[in-house]
Amino acid sequence: MAAPSAGPRSALQQKGLMTADRGRRILGVYGMHPDHQEALKKNRVVLAKQLLLSELLEHLLEKDIITLEMREHIQAKVCSFSQNVELLNLLPKRGPQAFDAFCVALRETKQGHLEDLLLTTLAGLQHLLPPLSCDYHLRLPFPVCESCPPRKQRRLSPDTVEHSLDHGDGPPGLQVKSCTPEFYQAHYQLAYRLQSRPRGLALVLSNVHFTGEKDLEFRSGGDVDHSTLVTLFKLLGYKVHVLLDQTAQEMQEKLRDFAQLPAHRVMDSCIVALLSHGMEGGVYGVDGTLLQLQEVFRLFDNANCPSLQNKPKMFFIQACRGDETDRGVDQQDGKNHERSPECEESDASKEEGLKMRLPTRSDMICGYACLRGTAAMRNTKRGSWYVEALTQVFCERACDKHVADMLVEVNALIKEREGYAPGTEFHRCKEMSEYCSTLCHHLYLFPGHPPT
Repeated sequence: MAAPSAGPRSALQQKGLMTADRGRRILGVYGMHPDHQEALKKNRVVLAKQLLLSELLEHLLEKDIITLEMREHIQAKVCSFSQNVELLNLLPKRGPQAFDAFCVALRETKQGHLEDLLLTTLAGLQHLLPPLSCDYHLRLPFPVCESCPPRKQRRLSPDTVEHSLDHGDGPPGLQVKSCTPEFYQAHYQLAYRLQSRPRGLALVLSNVHFTGEKDLEFRSGGDVDHSTLVTLFKLLGYKVHVLLDQTAQEMQEKLRDFAQLPAHRVMDSCIVALLSHGMEGGVYGVDGTLLQLQEVFRLFDNANCPSLQNKPKMFFIQACRGDETDRGVDQQDGKNHERSPECEESDASKEEGLKMRLPTRSDMICGYACLRGTAAMRNTKRGSWYVEALTQVFCERACDKHVADMLVEVNALIKEREGYAPGTEFHRCKEMSEYCSTLCHHLYLFPGHPPT
């Protein structure tokens, strides 16, 4: 007699379970609730910059929000910023408890300011849910993130992504101050000749999108650097050539082609700017292959580029030269200045009647964004620290300073700049640019003179 009544009840229960199941899907039981996802999305940039993952991942692992494989996949990323981004990509897929567990983990790892930020954003959304524990059946298993590939072996130990660590908007419109006729008359005879129209050829090579096996990150803000330098060099009187997203082989071939352009014979100078990821001694092509800087310089030396013999050649390298972040030191009272030892001069005997010879490499100056072994910094809106400082100084001081002195001013600006990322290891990080030179005269750019 019980059987007839059991059938309808079982069907009714089945229908109720199906209805509940649809409701859970709508509310995000198999994922994160849309409001929680929106709160994470609205604060994504801040979280990506400020999260400290060392203890946080252990808390999330303990709460079954992430798996061991996921933790390893996150930790395999090149830098902390990329690791944070990977975690933020995973969280919305880790079930209805993920948001609450994430907030608790933030509080337990002394990152309560980030929890407060998320909860404040959540309170401002229109559709807030009651606490998850009141509404959902928490015994349901979390879905496994099938999009997680197996952990890759890290092969990019010497390189680090350039970090975006401070505030600010994009670069303003550029304007280069012209030098006065009086300044030009007073300085041009003792400086490199710079009278050709255009002043010379300039090449801006910018790699932003990387596709190789080294997992090099997208260089957000690299487009700002590229467009800024193109505009700057044009304002300084150069004819600018542009190359974007080149492999190492393409970089070498096109740099060689650029160095061999016949137009160099009638120009008075040359500029090459390389913007990419890098390590000490080289820059990466988009295929993850390294192009050695010595090979770049060789293409423009006196043996391989006779059209530019005795003419100034400027190189600007915006790339990391290692993976160390400069933490800086506190300045102490009392400065010690050490005098540099004087160079000893020696004169080689001159042989009469022989053709004048040149060193293989001369008349070059190269500015580097950072010191050997360290990482360069980049703001995703304003571009790289170095390119921004370089542009600022050249716009203001090319009218009355030579290039080497301007690069000293660039160093001074970079020295004063600090990263801004409260709660992270990169907060108040530093960078120090440098340059090396084989110039034999002052190199004045004389913007606007002599008049056309």
